[in-house]
Amino acid sequence: MEPQSFDPLNPFASVDLGIGAQADGIKAWAIANRETIQPMKGFFDTIITGIESVLQSVPPLIMLVLIGLIAWQAAGRRVGLVVTACLVILGLLSPDAWSLAMTTLAIVIASVMMCVVIGLPLGILAGKSDGFETGVRPVLDTMQTIPAFVYLVPVVMLIGIGNVSGVIVTIIFALPPLVRLTSLGIRNVNPSVVEAARAFGATPGQILRKVELPLAMPTILAGLNQTIMLSLSMVVIASMISVKGLGNEVLRAMGRLDAGKAIVGGLGIVMLAIVLDRITQGIGRSGRDRGHLPWWRTGPVGFVASFVSPKS
Repeated sequence: MEPQSFDPLNPFASVDLGIGAQADGIKAWAIANRETIQPMKGFFDTIITGIESVLQSVPPLIMLVLIGLIAWQAAGRRVGLVVTACLVILGLLSPDAWSLAMTTLAIVIASVMMCVVIGLPLGILAGKSDGFETGVRPVLDTMQTIPAFVYLVPVVMLIGIGNVSGVIVTIIFALPPLVRLTSLGIRNVNPSVVEAARAFGATPGQILRKVELPLAMPTILAGLNQTIMLSLSMVVIASMISVKGLGNEVLRAMGRLDAGKAIVGGLGIVMLAIVLDRITQGIGRSGRDRGHLPWWRTGPVGFVASFVSPKS
């Protein structure tokens, strides 16, 4: 193929950086070295399978009561009732809806756990170091703006289809908000409070654990909430690489133009999103919202404690 002559009015037509060829080279390397990452795949698969086994082994009614009690403890009685109602609706959508929802929940939990393990230290480091934040910001921008479908091809090339690939794609998609908001929370801590702790002889580790993280916790929990919602929003896209759950049900219904199943799967995802959103928002409630009471004096735990050790 003859090289094109340079056109000053359209200089891009004669320039090729060879990015596509480089990407093909990376793909070939990934395929040739796929066996080297199999231990990582086994690790993720063990986590996902373990969480799913626990969720599927608990009878639906008991799981419904447990999640309702957790919501009551985290966010109050009214939210507990809303969460319970959403779970009842979810279970009534179809005979398979509850089982599919537990599979989806297992994938979301595994993804969020890894996001916390990776994102929290990165966010703290970004909040402490201007240089690190400057370096990590374009990476987070890329992760947030690149289309989610672009993640699928390299991950499938490396790991293959299945739930593990879905979790890795979800981590890439859902990680940035947690890193950004953790960094923001650390940076927004009042410097005078940190200086006071330092003046009383607190070590950097003690300042981080007992001053900065507690004060930054509402912002960090807001980032966690966004990470959970983004993880759940990926279930339909991830189902394109054979990730099981409600997303796969929606994708199959779309392929068959089955509006009924698509609506059932979509409503299941919505109910699950409401449950997770209300619980995570409740965890971040301030002391004023709880009546300035410790957590063990509120919710079902406080209700039981009032009978065990009644006030005199």
